[in-house]
Amino acid sequence: MEILARHEILLPVRPAFIVFTLVTAVLLNMLLGWAAWLRPDFVALVVLYWCIQQPRRVGFTAAFSLGLLMDVAEGTLFGQHALAYSILAFAGIALHRRVRQFSLTEQVVHVIPLLIANDLIVVGIRLLAGADFPGYRYFVGSLLAGALWPVVSVLLKLPQRPRADPDHV
Repeated sequence: MEILARHEILLPVRPAFIVFTLVTAVLLNMLLGWAAWLRPDFVALVVLYWCIQQPRRVGFTAAFSLGLLMDVAEGTLFGQHALAYSILAFAGIALHRRVRQFSLTEQVVHVIPLLIANDLIVVGIRLLAGADFPGYRYFVGSLLAGALWPVVSVLLKLPQRPRADPDHV
């Protein structure tokens, strides 16, 4: 069953749906500002998802723009998220063929290190700017985001799944 699910033919994704998911991710990051160390970076997760699934539609421009938006929204050093998301987009595009070959649970093994690297870049820039190390619990959000990868993948593929033909039931 899992093998068939990986190789099913999906409908083309609508650009409006991609924009909707990215805006929703930004809003989730902004609304769930409490316990920032526990919150997954939804923007990084959704950008990585689209860079893996649709590398020709979502790439560096979207990642960089969303990163600048997150820098402004969080009031952090301007450009740190933009750089981190751009590097994340590069990694997602570079590994998209490899990651898509695996099942959703196996994809988590590839996604978590990319999300942790994203957080390492952000923390590294903050440290270079003179901030204190936030502690290792800062990376819990990346682990949670990686755990959410199968759920996000299933949800974002729902509009692409063809509807059952009522004549062939």
